Formats: sequence, structure tokens, C-alpha cells
Amino acid sequence: MSIFVLPARGHSTHNGALIHSTAMVTLYNKIANQSPERLAALSDGVFAFALTLLVLDLHLPEPGSIHSERDLWRALVLLTPSIVMYLMSFLTLGIFWNGQQTQMNYLARCDRDLTWMYIAFLFAVTLTPFSTKLLAAFIAYRTALLVYWLNILLLGVVLYSCWQYANRSGLIKEDTPREIRRAIRRRVVIAQSMYAVGALLCVISTRWSIAFIFVVQLYYAIAPRKLQVRRA
Repeated sequence: MSIFVLPARGHSTHNGALIHSTAMVTLYNKIANQSPERLAALSDGVFAFALTLLVLDLHLPEPGSIHSERDLWRALVLLTPSIVMYLMSFLTLGIFWNGQQTQMNYLARCDRDLTWMYIAFLFAVTLTPFSTKLLAAFIAYRTALLVYWLNILLLGVVLYSCWQYANRSGLIKEDTPREIRRAIRRRVVIAQSMYAVGALLCVISTRWSIAFIFVVQLYYAIAPRKLQVRRA
């Protein structure tokens, strides 16, 4: 004789509520954060704030220590490390802002995971003023140089991951040519490789590393435009 055990009414109700709740969470995750425009607006604000923080680390010489033109020039020379690091980091953030905006121009939509990946990228952006100030204060120390490079590496790795994820998940506009998809990936990889070479130069001198990284940044900020002008 077969015995059928009916589930308790309360247990059945609990399971039904749990399934309904899980379905609602899954549905929410599918519809959340689909606007690239909102993400771009957030990114613009974070970049603007980080760029502003950079200049706040440039301090005027103490008026009490300035008694002649020579004293003022000497004080300005002492500010050289901070000025150089300000220029480098301004270029760094400008380059990565351009990189992120280029990716977003080709996004058809976002999803929850891609949004959080870009927020992780913005987290790395907010670290830039700290790594800049650290290297400006300890410009002769390899540890400070490596912290600055790791900041740049984190920016590049997360930005590359965002594009890879968007490509795999079908979030890129369908009419985006394959050449453009490859070019965006290639640009990040080549830039990070060159930054890594610059970081390795700290074995010789941190100043060699800084000079090399600065040249790389100038190339990415200026050289492509010059090539376009020549072709025109």
C-alpha cells in the first residue's frame, strides 16, 4: 500500500515565497543599470573630482621664506617633483577617460555586472591622487614608483576586462566593426606593456622610469593626432 505524504501548508507557502523572491531578484538583475548615459555621467563626475584633487597637492612656497627673486626661484625648483607628477597624472586620467568614453560610445546597453565593473574602474581612478602624492613625496624610492605603476595597471586591467565582458555578453552595438573591437583591446594591451617597461626601469633609477612613462603618456595624448594631421 502506498502512502502519500502531503507537504505542510506552511512549508509549501514558504517555498513558494522563496521561489517568487528569487525570481524577482533575477528579474531585477536583468533590468538594472542598463543606461550607458547614466554611467558616463557618473564617470565624468568622478574623473572631474580626481583631476581637481591633483592640483590641490601643488602648494605655494611659504611667504616667510621668500626674501628675493633667487629664493622664489629656488622654492619653485623644489616644487618640480610635484609639478611633474601633476602633469603625468593629469595625462594619465585624461588618457583613461578617453579610453572609457570610447568604449561607451560603442555600447548598445549596459547590465548590472558591467556597471559594477566600471564602478571598480572608477575606484582605481579615485586612487590616482594618492599614488601621485606618494610618488611626488618619495620620488627616489622604488616602492613609491611601483605603487604608482600598480595604480595604472589596475586602471588598465579593469578597463580591458570591461571591454572583454561587453564583447562576450553582446552589449556592444551590432554594427561595430571587428577592427574597432580589436583596436580598443590592442590599445590597452600595448599601453600597459609600455607602462610595465617603464616600471622595470626603476631598477636603474626611478627618474628613468618617470621619464619613460611620461613619454608614453605624451605619445598617447599627442602622437595619434599628429599622424592624422600629416595624413590629411
